[in-house]
Amino acid sequence: MTVNWEKTGTNEGVLTFEIPEATMQAEMDTVFKRVRKNITVPGFRKGKVPRHIFNKQYGEASLFEDALNQALPAAYDAAVKEAGIDPVAQPKIDIKSMEKGQPWVLTADVTVKPEVKLGEYKNLTVEKQDREVTDADVEEALKQRQAKQAELVIKEDAAVEGDTVVIDYEGFVGEEAFEGGKDQNHSLELGSNSFIPGFEEQLVGAKAGDAKDVVVTFPEEYHAADLAGKEATFKVVVHEVKGKELPALDDEFAKDLEEEVETLDELKAKIRKELEDSKNAAADEFVQDAAIRQAVENAEVVDLPYVMVHDEVHRQMDLFLNDMQRQGISPELYYQITGTTEQDLHKQMETDADVRTKTTLVLEEIIKAENIEVTEDEINEEITTLAGQYNMDVERVRGLVSEDMVTNDIKMKKAMALVTDTVVEA
Repeated sequence: MTVNWEKTGTNEGVLTFEIPEATMQAEMDTVFKRVRKNITVPGFRKGKVPRHIFNKQYGEASLFEDALNQALPAAYDAAVKEAGIDPVAQPKIDIKSMEKGQPWVLTADVTVKPEVKLGEYKNLTVEKQDREVTDADVEEALKQRQAKQAELVIKEDAAVEGDTVVIDYEGFVGEEAFEGGKDQNHSLELGSNSFIPGFEEQLVGAKAGDAKDVVVTFPEEYHAADLAGKEATFKVVVHEVKGKELPALDDEFAKDLEEEVETLDELKAKIRKELEDSKNAAADEFVQDAAIRQAVENAEVVDLPYVMVHDEVHRQMDLFLNDMQRQGISPELYYQITGTTEQDLHKQMETDADVRTKTTLVLEEIIKAENIEVTEDEINEEITTLAGQYNMDVERVRGLVSEDMVTNDIKMKKAMALVTDTVVEA
Protein backbone atom coordinates (compact mmCIF):
# COMPACT_ATOMS: atom_id res chain seq x y z
CA MET A 1 0.00 0.00 0.00
CA THR A 2 1.26 3.47 -0.91
CA VAL A 3 0.85 5.78 2.10
CA ASN A 4 1.85 9.39 2.59
CA TRP A 5 1.46 11.50 5.73
CA GLU A 6 1.77 15.25 5.33
CA LYS A 7 1.43 17.52 8.35
CA THR A 8 -0.67 20.64 7.86
CA GLY A 9 -0.48 21.84 11.46
CA THR A 10 1.01 20.93 14.81
CA ASN A 11 -1.38 18.03 15.33
CA GLU A 12 -3.20 17.91 11.97
CA GLY A 13 -2.32 16.44 8.63
CA VAL A 14 -3.47 14.73 5.46
CA LEU A 15 -3.08 10.99 5.09
CA THR A 16 -3.07 9.81 1.47
CA PHE A 17 -3.53 6.09 0.88
CA GLU A 18 -4.65 3.60 -1.74
CA ILE A 19 -7.06 0.70 -1.86
CA PRO A 20 -5.91 -1.89 -4.45
CA GLU A 21 -8.16 -2.27 -7.49
CA ALA A 22 -8.42 -6.01 -6.79
CA THR A 23 -9.72 -5.29 -3.29
CA MET A 24 -12.38 -2.94 -4.61
CA GLN A 25 -13.45 -5.43 -7.28
CA ALA A 26 -13.80 -8.14 -4.64
CA GLU A 27 -15.89 -5.82 -2.44
CA MET A 28 -18.10 -4.86 -5.40
CA ASP A 29 -18.61 -8.55 -6.16
CA THR A 30 -19.77 -9.05 -2.59
CA VAL A 31 -22.10 -6.05 -2.75
CA PHE A 32 -23.51 -7.20 -6.11
CA LYS A 33 -24.33 -10.66 -4.76
CA ARG A 34 -26.20 -9.04 -1.90
CA VAL A 35 -28.20 -6.47 -3.87
CA ARG A 36 -29.15 -8.60 -6.84
CA LYS A 37 -31.30 -10.81 -4.57
CA ASN A 38 -33.89 -8.03 -4.62
CA ILE A 39 -33.55 -7.00 -8.28
CA THR A 40 -36.01 -8.01 -10.99
CA VAL A 41 -35.02 -7.52 -14.64
CA PRO A 42 -37.32 -8.61 -17.49
CA GLY A 43 -36.14 -11.92 -18.90
CA PHE A 44 -34.44 -13.05 -15.72
CA ARG A 45 -35.70 -14.62 -12.52
CA LYS A 46 -35.58 -12.41 -9.44
CA GLY A 47 -32.10 -12.49 -7.94
CA LYS A 48 -30.52 -14.08 -11.04
CA VAL A 49 -29.61 -11.06 -13.16
CA PRO A 50 -26.06 -11.42 -14.64
CA ARG A 51 -23.45 -8.88 -13.63
CA HIS A 52 -23.01 -7.39 -17.14
CA ILE A 53 -26.76 -6.81 -17.44
CA PHE A 54 -26.81 -5.17 -14.00
CA ASN A 55 -23.90 -2.92 -14.96
CA LYS A 56 -25.62 -1.93 -18.21
CA GLN A 57 -28.94 -1.13 -16.55
CA TYR A 58 -27.83 0.34 -13.21
CA GLY A 59 -24.20 1.19 -13.77
CA GLU A 60 -21.28 -0.28 -11.89
CA ALA A 61 -20.93 3.00 -10.01
CA SER A 62 -24.08 2.12 -8.07
CA LEU A 63 -21.96 -0.42 -6.18
CA PHE A 64 -19.16 1.98 -5.32
CA GLU A 65 -20.52 3.49 -2.10
CA ASP A 66 -21.35 0.21 -0.38
CA ALA A 67 -18.11 -1.38 -1.58
CA LEU A 68 -16.07 1.54 -0.26
CA ASN A 69 -17.87 1.44 3.10
CA GLN A 70 -16.85 -2.20 3.41
CA ALA A 71 -13.22 -1.72 2.34
CA LEU A 72 -12.47 1.60 4.01
CA PRO A 73 -12.12 0.69 7.72
CA ALA A 74 -9.41 -1.94 7.16
CA ALA A 75 -7.64 0.17 4.53
CA TYR A 76 -7.62 3.26 6.76
CA ASP A 77 -6.39 1.30 9.80
CA ALA A 78 -3.58 -0.22 7.73
CA ALA A 79 -2.60 3.22 6.41
CA VAL A 80 -2.58 4.69 9.93
CA LYS A 81 -0.35 1.86 11.12
CA GLU A 82 2.05 2.25 8.18
CA ALA A 83 2.23 6.03 8.66
CA GLY A 84 2.91 5.56 12.38
CA ILE A 85 0.34 8.12 13.49
CA ASP A 86 -2.13 8.07 16.39
CA PRO A 87 -5.51 9.62 15.40
CA VAL A 88 -7.76 11.03 18.11
CA ALA A 89 -10.95 11.60 16.12
CA GLN A 90 -12.89 10.35 13.12
CA PRO A 91 -11.17 11.51 9.92
CA LYS A 92 -12.73 13.43 7.06
CA ILE A 93 -12.40 11.14 4.02
CA ASP A 94 -12.21 12.34 0.42
CA ILE A 95 -11.96 10.22 -2.73
CA LYS A 96 -9.29 11.52 -5.06
CA SER A 97 -9.30 8.86 -7.77
CA MET A 98 -11.46 5.88 -8.81
CA GLU A 99 -9.94 5.04 -12.21
CA LYS A 100 -10.87 1.66 -13.62
CA GLY A 101 -8.03 -0.81 -13.42
CA GLN A 102 -6.16 1.40 -10.93
CA PRO A 103 -6.02 1.58 -7.14
CA TRP A 104 -8.54 3.93 -5.57
CA VAL A 105 -6.78 6.91 -4.02
CA LEU A 106 -8.20 8.53 -0.90
CA THR A 107 -7.20 11.23 1.55
CA ALA A 108 -8.09 11.62 5.21
CA ASP A 109 -7.89 14.84 7.21
CA VAL A 110 -6.61 13.55 10.53
CA THR A 111 -6.08 15.01 13.99
CA VAL A 112 -3.40 13.14 15.91
CA LYS A 113 -2.32 12.98 19.54
CA PRO A 114 -0.13 15.90 20.53
CA GLU A 115 3.51 15.53 21.43
CA VAL A 116 4.07 15.14 25.17
CA LYS A 117 7.38 16.22 26.67
CA LEU A 118 7.71 14.71 30.13
CA GLY A 119 9.16 16.69 33.00
CA GLU A 120 9.92 15.37 36.48
CA TYR A 121 7.45 12.69 37.53
CA LYS A 122 9.45 10.76 40.14
CA ASN A 123 10.55 11.76 43.65
CA LEU A 124 8.06 14.61 43.74
CA THR A 125 7.47 16.46 47.02
CA VAL A 126 3.95 16.63 48.46
CA GLU A 127 2.75 18.28 51.66
CA LYS A 128 3.01 15.84 54.55
CA GLN A 129 -0.35 14.42 55.50
CA ASP A 130 -1.66 13.96 59.03
CA ARG A 131 -2.27 10.24 59.48
CA GLU A 132 -2.38 10.12 63.29
CA VAL A 133 -5.54 9.08 65.11
CA THR A 134 -5.67 10.51 68.64
CA ASP A 135 -7.54 9.30 71.71
CA ALA A 136 -9.77 12.38 71.30
CA ASP A 137 -10.67 11.25 67.77
CA VAL A 138 -11.69 7.84 69.09
CA GLU A 139 -13.75 9.36 71.92
CA GLU A 140 -15.53 11.71 69.52
CA ALA A 141 -16.39 8.82 67.18
CA LEU A 142 -17.60 6.81 70.17
CA LYS A 143 -19.84 9.67 71.31
CA GLN A 144 -21.32 9.95 67.83
CA ARG A 145 -22.25 6.26 67.92
CA GLN A 146 -23.64 6.70 71.41
CA ALA A 147 -25.79 9.61 70.20
CA LYS A 148 -27.22 7.49 67.37
CA GLN A 149 -28.39 4.92 69.94
CA ALA A 150 -30.07 7.54 72.13
CA GLU A 151 -33.75 7.13 73.04
CA LEU A 152 -36.24 10.00 73.06
CA VAL A 153 -37.86 10.40 76.46
CA ILE A 154 -40.72 12.81 77.27
CA LYS A 155 -39.57 15.59 79.59
CA GLU A 156 -41.39 18.22 81.62
CA ASP A 157 -38.65 20.82 81.35
CA ALA A 158 -38.41 23.51 78.68
CA ALA A 159 -37.01 22.48 75.32
CA VAL A 160 -33.31 23.03 74.68
CA GLU A 161 -31.34 22.69 71.44
CA GLY A 162 -31.08 19.02 70.57
CA ASP A 163 -34.51 18.18 72.01
CA THR A 164 -37.38 17.04 69.81
CA VAL A 165 -40.72 18.83 69.99
CA VAL A 166 -43.99 17.40 68.70
CA ILE A 167 -46.02 20.29 67.28
CA ASP A 168 -49.03 21.39 65.26
CA TYR A 169 -48.40 24.42 63.10
CA GLU A 170 -50.05 26.56 60.46
CA GLY A 171 -48.37 29.35 58.50
CA PHE A 172 -49.88 32.71 57.48
CA VAL A 173 -48.72 35.59 55.31
CA GLY A 174 -50.72 38.47 56.68
CA GLU A 175 -54.10 36.97 57.51
CA GLU A 176 -54.05 34.35 54.77
CA ALA A 177 -52.88 30.77 55.29
CA PHE A 178 -50.60 29.49 52.54
CA GLU A 179 -50.48 26.10 50.85
CA GLY A 180 -48.07 23.55 52.36
CA GLY A 181 -47.70 25.53 55.59
CA LYS A 182 -49.73 23.27 57.87
CA ASP A 183 -49.06 19.99 59.70
CA GLN A 184 -50.07 18.13 62.86
CA ASN A 185 -48.05 16.03 65.31
CA HIS A 186 -44.87 16.93 63.50
CA SER A 187 -41.64 15.83 65.21
CA LEU A 188 -38.94 18.50 64.91
CA GLU A 189 -35.42 18.27 66.33
CA LEU A 190 -34.34 21.72 67.45
CA GLY A 191 -31.01 22.59 65.89
CA SER A 192 -31.46 20.27 62.91
CA ASN A 193 -31.95 23.28 60.57
CA SER A 194 -34.67 21.40 58.75
CA PHE A 195 -37.14 24.31 58.94
CA ILE A 196 -36.97 27.89 57.71
CA PRO A 197 -34.07 29.80 59.32
CA GLY A 198 -35.16 31.27 62.65
CA PHE A 199 -38.07 28.86 63.21
CA GLU A 200 -36.39 26.29 65.46
CA GLU A 201 -34.56 28.86 67.61
CA GLN A 202 -37.89 30.41 68.65
CA LEU A 203 -39.09 27.10 70.09
CA VAL A 204 -36.13 26.79 72.46
CA GLY A 205 -37.61 27.30 75.93
CA ALA A 206 -41.09 26.06 74.98
CA LYS A 207 -42.90 23.49 77.15
CA ALA A 208 -45.63 20.95 76.46
CA GLY A 209 -48.97 22.77 76.16
CA ASP A 210 -47.48 26.07 75.04
CA ALA A 211 -48.97 27.98 72.10
CA LYS A 212 -46.58 30.31 70.34
CA ASP A 213 -46.44 32.57 67.28
CA VAL A 214 -43.22 32.02 65.38
CA VAL A 215 -42.35 34.87 63.01
CA VAL A 216 -39.86 34.17 60.21
CA THR A 217 -38.86 35.57 56.83
CA PHE A 218 -38.62 33.21 53.88
CA PRO A 219 -35.24 33.27 52.08
CA GLU A 220 -35.08 35.30 48.85
CA GLU A 221 -34.15 32.11 46.96
CA TYR A 222 -37.02 30.05 48.46
CA HIS A 223 -38.35 27.49 45.97
CA ALA A 224 -41.93 28.80 46.20
CA ALA A 225 -41.73 32.12 44.36
CA ASP A 226 -44.94 33.45 45.99
CA LEU A 227 -43.32 33.11 49.44
CA ALA A 228 -39.72 34.08 48.67
CA GLY A 229 -38.58 37.02 50.80
CA LYS A 230 -41.90 37.38 52.62
CA GLU A 231 -42.53 37.52 56.36
CA ALA A 232 -44.75 34.75 57.72
CA THR A 233 -46.27 33.90 61.09
CA PHE A 234 -46.60 30.27 62.16
CA LYS A 235 -49.14 29.53 64.88
CA VAL A 236 -47.56 26.65 66.80
CA VAL A 237 -48.95 24.38 69.53
CA VAL A 238 -46.39 22.25 71.43
CA HIS A 239 -47.74 18.83 72.42
CA GLU A 240 -44.59 17.16 73.75
CA VAL A 241 -40.94 17.88 74.46
CA LYS A 242 -38.59 14.91 74.22
CA GLY A 243 -34.97 14.78 75.36
CA LYS A 244 -32.29 12.32 74.33
CA GLU A 245 -31.39 9.65 76.85
CA LEU A 246 -27.94 8.30 76.07
CA PRO A 247 -27.03 4.66 76.75
CA ALA A 248 -24.18 4.05 79.20
CA LEU A 249 -20.77 3.58 77.59
CA ASP A 250 -20.00 0.12 78.93
CA ASP A 251 -19.31 -3.41 77.73
CA GLU A 252 -23.02 -4.07 77.16
CA PHE A 253 -23.26 -1.04 74.88
CA ALA A 254 -20.23 -2.30 72.93
CA LYS A 255 -21.71 -5.78 72.49
CA ASP A 256 -25.08 -4.38 71.39
CA LEU A 257 -23.38 -2.12 68.86
CA GLU A 258 -20.89 -4.59 67.34
CA GLU A 259 -21.38 -8.35 67.35
CA GLU A 260 -17.66 -9.09 67.03
CA VAL A 261 -16.58 -7.23 70.17
CA GLU A 262 -17.07 -8.19 73.82
CA THR A 263 -15.82 -5.11 75.67
CA LEU A 264 -15.79 -1.33 75.39
CA ASP A 265 -12.01 -1.43 74.98
CA GLU A 266 -12.37 -3.79 72.02
CA LEU A 267 -14.94 -1.41 70.51
CA LYS A 268 -12.53 1.50 70.91
CA ALA A 269 -9.77 -0.51 69.26
CA LYS A 270 -12.07 -1.32 66.35
CA ILE A 271 -13.06 2.35 66.00
CA ARG A 272 -9.39 3.37 66.07
CA LYS A 273 -8.59 0.90 63.28
CA GLU A 274 -11.49 2.19 61.17
CA LEU A 275 -10.40 5.79 61.70
CA GLU A 276 -6.79 4.93 60.83
CA ASP A 277 -7.87 3.15 57.63
CA SER A 278 -10.10 6.06 56.66
CA LYS A 279 -7.45 8.68 57.42
CA ASN A 280 -4.75 6.78 55.56
CA ALA A 281 -7.01 6.28 52.55
CA ALA A 282 -7.82 10.00 52.44
CA ALA A 283 -4.14 10.88 52.80
CA ASP A 284 -3.12 8.41 50.09
CA GLU A 285 -5.74 9.84 47.75
CA PHE A 286 -4.53 13.40 48.41
CA VAL A 287 -0.90 12.41 47.82
CA GLN A 288 -1.71 10.61 44.59
CA ASP A 289 -3.82 13.49 43.25
CA ALA A 290 -1.18 16.06 44.19
CA ALA A 291 1.66 14.01 42.69
CA ILE A 292 -0.14 13.33 39.42
CA ARG A 293 -1.10 17.00 39.21
CA GLN A 294 2.56 17.95 39.62
CA ALA A 295 3.65 15.45 36.98
CA VAL A 296 1.15 16.97 34.55
CA GLU A 297 2.22 20.52 35.40
CA ASN A 298 5.86 19.54 34.86
CA ALA A 299 5.08 18.12 31.42
CA GLU A 300 4.45 19.99 28.20
CA VAL A 301 1.54 18.97 25.97
CA VAL A 302 2.03 20.64 22.61
CA ASP A 303 -1.19 22.28 21.38
CA LEU A 304 -3.86 20.07 22.95
CA PRO A 305 -6.48 19.43 20.23
CA TYR A 306 -9.96 20.72 21.11
CA VAL A 307 -11.54 17.51 19.83
CA MET A 308 -9.83 15.56 22.63
CA VAL A 309 -11.26 17.88 25.28
CA HIS A 310 -14.69 17.66 23.63
CA ASP A 311 -14.52 13.84 23.66
CA GLU A 312 -13.51 13.89 27.35
CA VAL A 313 -16.56 16.00 28.19
CA HIS A 314 -18.86 13.50 26.49
CA ARG A 315 -17.07 10.56 28.09
CA GLN A 316 -17.69 12.05 31.53
CA MET A 317 -21.32 12.74 30.63
CA ASP A 318 -21.79 9.12 29.53
CA LEU A 319 -20.19 7.80 32.73
CA PHE A 320 -22.40 10.04 34.87
CA LEU A 321 -25.65 9.24 33.06
CA ASN A 322 -24.86 5.50 33.01
CA ASP A 323 -24.33 5.65 36.76
CA MET A 324 -27.70 7.39 37.12
CA GLN A 325 -29.38 4.69 35.03
CA ARG A 326 -27.90 1.98 37.26
CA GLN A 327 -29.80 3.73 40.05
CA GLY A 328 -32.98 3.63 37.99
CA ILE A 329 -32.85 7.28 36.88
CA SER A 330 -33.05 7.86 33.14
CA PRO A 331 -31.39 10.94 31.59
CA GLU A 332 -34.84 12.46 30.98
CA LEU A 333 -35.83 11.91 34.63
CA TYR A 334 -32.50 13.31 35.85
CA TYR A 335 -32.95 16.52 33.86
CA GLN A 336 -36.55 16.80 35.11
CA ILE A 337 -35.61 16.28 38.78
CA THR A 338 -32.69 18.70 38.69
CA GLY A 339 -34.34 21.26 36.43
CA THR A 340 -31.34 21.16 34.11
CA THR A 341 -30.68 20.32 30.47
CA GLU A 342 -28.16 18.30 28.50
CA GLN A 343 -26.40 21.59 27.72
CA ASP A 344 -26.15 22.37 31.46
CA LEU A 345 -24.56 18.98 32.13
CA HIS A 346 -22.18 19.51 29.20
CA LYS A 347 -21.08 22.84 30.69
CA GLN A 348 -20.62 21.26 34.11
CA MET A 349 -18.42 18.51 32.66
CA GLU A 350 -16.31 21.07 30.79
CA THR A 351 -14.73 22.07 34.12
CA ASP A 352 -11.15 20.76 34.16
CA ALA A 353 -11.80 18.62 31.04
CA ASP A 354 -8.54 19.91 29.55
CA VAL A 355 -6.65 18.93 32.73
CA ARG A 356 -8.18 15.43 32.70
CA THR A 357 -7.22 15.05 29.04
CA LYS A 358 -3.64 16.22 29.67
CA THR A 359 -3.43 13.85 32.64
CA THR A 360 -4.34 10.89 30.42
CA LEU A 361 -1.77 11.93 27.81
CA VAL A 362 1.00 12.34 30.40
CA LEU A 363 0.24 8.95 31.98
CA GLU A 364 0.31 7.34 28.53
CA GLU A 365 3.71 8.92 27.90
CA ILE A 366 4.98 7.61 31.25
CA ILE A 367 3.78 4.14 30.26
CA LYS A 368 5.91 4.40 27.10
CA ALA A 369 8.93 5.87 28.89
CA GLU A 370 8.88 3.20 31.59
CA ASN A 371 7.95 0.37 29.19
CA ILE A 372 5.11 -0.67 31.50
CA GLU A 373 3.69 -4.08 30.59
CA VAL A 374 0.76 -6.20 31.80
CA THR A 375 0.70 -9.95 32.39
CA GLU A 376 -2.13 -12.35 31.62
CA ASP A 377 -2.50 -13.04 35.35
CA GLU A 378 -2.98 -9.33 36.03
CA ILE A 379 -5.67 -9.14 33.34
CA ASN A 380 -7.51 -12.13 34.83
CA GLU A 381 -7.25 -10.66 38.32
CA GLU A 382 -8.65 -7.32 37.13
CA ILE A 383 -11.59 -9.01 35.39
CA THR A 384 -12.33 -11.01 38.55
CA THR A 385 -12.25 -7.78 40.58
CA LEU A 386 -14.66 -6.09 38.16
CA ALA A 387 -17.00 -9.08 38.35
CA GLY A 388 -17.06 -8.75 42.14
CA GLN A 389 -17.67 -5.00 42.02
CA TYR A 390 -20.65 -5.32 39.69
CA ASN A 391 -21.88 -8.66 41.06
CA MET A 392 -21.56 -10.28 37.65
CA ASP A 393 -20.25 -13.58 36.32
CA VAL A 394 -16.59 -13.44 35.24
CA GLU A 395 -17.36 -14.68 31.73
CA ARG A 396 -20.11 -12.07 31.41
CA VAL A 397 -17.56 -9.37 32.23
CA ARG A 398 -15.17 -10.79 29.63
CA GLY A 399 -17.91 -10.43 27.06
CA LEU A 400 -18.54 -6.79 27.98
CA VAL A 401 -14.98 -5.45 28.20
CA SER A 402 -12.19 -6.02 25.72
CA GLU A 403 -8.77 -7.23 26.81
CA ASP A 404 -7.31 -4.02 25.37
CA MET A 405 -9.52 -1.92 27.65
CA VAL A 406 -8.53 -3.91 30.73
CA THR A 407 -4.86 -3.83 29.74
CA ASN A 408 -4.97 -0.06 29.29
CA ASP A 409 -6.66 0.45 32.67
CA ILE A 410 -4.01 -1.65 34.42
CA LYS A 411 -1.20 0.23 32.69
CA MET A 412 -2.73 3.53 33.80
CA LYS A 413 -2.93 2.31 37.40
CA LYS A 414 0.69 1.17 37.26
CA ALA A 415 1.79 4.55 35.89
CA MET A 416 -0.06 6.36 38.70
CA ALA A 417 1.47 4.00 41.27
CA LEU A 418 4.93 4.63 39.84
CA VAL A 419 4.49 8.39 40.31
CA THR A 420 2.95 8.04 43.77
CA ASP A 421 5.30 5.39 45.21
CA THR A 422 8.33 7.68 44.83
CA VAL A 423 6.64 10.71 46.44
CA VAL A 424 8.34 12.41 49.36
CA GLU A 425 5.98 13.84 51.99
CA ALA A 426 7.51 16.89 53.58
